[in-house]
Amino acid sequence: MSELLKGATLTAAIADRLYDRGGRPVPGAGVFRMELLPAYAVASDGGDFGRYLEGEAEPDWERKRPFMARLEQRRDDGLYQRRVRILSAMLSDYERFECDWAYRLNVPCGEDIRVLHRGEHDVPSLLGFDYWLVNDSTVLRMHYANDGKFQGAQEAPELLRVCRREARHTFREAEPFLQWWERHPEIAARRKVT
Repeated sequence: MSELLKGATLTAAIADRLYDRGGRPVPGAGVFRMELLPAYAVASDGGDFGRYLEGEAEPDWERKRPFMARLEQRRDDGLYQRRVRILSAMLSDYERFECDWAYRLNVPCGEDIRVLHRGEHDVPSLLGFDYWLVNDSTVLRMHYANDGKFQGAQEAPELLRVCRREARHTFREAEPFLQWWERHPEIAARRKVT
């Protein structure tokens, strides 16, 4: 078993595959992310999920802007950024938060996000775990506890072929996020305020 990569180590492992040692983008490089869980308990949201539940109007821009700038830089460098989000039939609070405060803002910065919403779209049989597919050549399988807490990611070369196939198929079948979002204004309006 390879070591579990977490936080900055995972981010660096991905970036190291997108840019050469001189800091230049690798031609044709990019990332694909498969997301399946109804909720994640991750520090990377910087407390924004709690703010969202409390009815705040927008994310913490000091945290969000650098991430958006990284997406824009990758886009400007010609790197592809794709994501397929499998959404629950009844969206969780966390899924609504991701749609409203993450995906809606990430797409204009260059991330091509697509969704398959259970009950609305035909969701194919899936591998059943989250992963990053980097440059269509490296699988980083994500590991989460039952409560959605991130435990780490590990390289899984034995899964490359099946992850490639799933990524291509689901990306082709999924609906572009902004198109889907525009058809569902009720989702942002259903924010749970505690």
